Amino acid sequence: MKDILVIGAGKIGQVIAGLLADSGDYRVTLADRSPAALADAVPAGQPLQALALDVADTAALHAALQGRFAVLSAAPWQMTVRIAEAAKAVGVHYFDLTEDVASTRRIRELAQGARRAFVPQCGLAPGFIAIVAADLARRFERLDTVRLRVGALPAYPSNALNYNLTWSTDGVINEYIQPCEAIVDGRRTEVPALEEREEFSLDGVLYEAFNTSGGLGTLCETLDGQVRTLNYRSIRYPGHGALMKALLHDLRLKDRREVLKDILENALPATLQDVVIVFVTVTGWREGRLQQDTYAHKIYGGRVAGEERSAIQITTASSLCAMLDLLAQGRLPQQGFVRQEDVRLADFLANRFGAAYAPAGTSAPLARAA
Repeated sequence: MKDILVIGAGKIGQVIAGLLADSGDYRVTLADRSPAALADAVPAGQPLQALALDVADTAALHAALQGRFAVLSAAPWQMTVRIAEAAKAVGVHYFDLTEDVASTRRIRELAQGARRAFVPQCGLAPGFIAIVAADLARRFERLDTVRLRVGALPAYPSNALNYNLTWSTDGVINEYIQPCEAIVDGRRTEVPALEEREEFSLDGVLYEAFNTSGGLGTLCETLDGQVRTLNYRSIRYPGHGALMKALLHDLRLKDRREVLKDILENALPATLQDVVIVFVTVTGWREGRLQQDTYAHKIYGGRVAGEERSAIQITTASSLCAMLDLLAQGRLPQQGFVRQEDVRLADFLANRFGAAYAPAGTSAPLARAA
């Protein structure tokens, strides 16, 4: 049984810890600096250990990592690099969910010469979306365009923003502000967040999509020189982007993130009734003809291990758990930097956790392996 430390007892971290502990193959400790968050996340009778830990205390962090197989960061993106540095110093495998581009670049540097694997960006986007895109891209002899679209949306929008808080508020604000990587006319570049808005319909519902930061993961590097166009955009209901631009730029709240965070968390209710949309389109040449392949899938919230969970909790947590599982089974490199797109989609979906993304449903694949 492998010993795992999950850092961050928030919306995603508690689901990650519960899934791994329930599998019977991992001994899981869930750490957070907030005793109240730990009390909520580790109810009596659950096969989890709770650990009060402040990541800013380097000595305590190193001590908490001693003897572990891996550390999984579900902490705020600002803590990512600190946890990764500790993982390298102690010598444990490292996983995270970060969408922050600068943090991932630093983790790549840390992975050089590391004795263990460093696997960042293991969530939905970045994460699963890159696995899908790479799988579609492999079907072509020559690529032209790769477009990735992902949204985590309320199933029943009821406010002017057409949005509910389904995951990290800090993460949402960060991806609406930071520059976005892309390939335009065959050249790697950066484009501004919240721009290049488009509309499309899926299953009779109208959506908008616009640039947000971090969703491509390492795909820009992987596909550099192979595509004319590569971009990532977040899916929202129409009108959301314009209102967020007004808040961030016209009211200059991008310079007062804590104020914006407070406004959003006090005005927008959380919900477990959400839907995750994964929409990837790849065009290229196959057998001498320009052709297009598309992957479109919706995942809804539901019950996992007896608890009601949102779609974004299920997809994000199961994605990271699947990557850990694949590493533990020897299906991933055991040291150095590991990219999401190096994982085959079939292998991911065949995994007991990754099968949460399969069209058949989410409940049975998350149960204990036979």
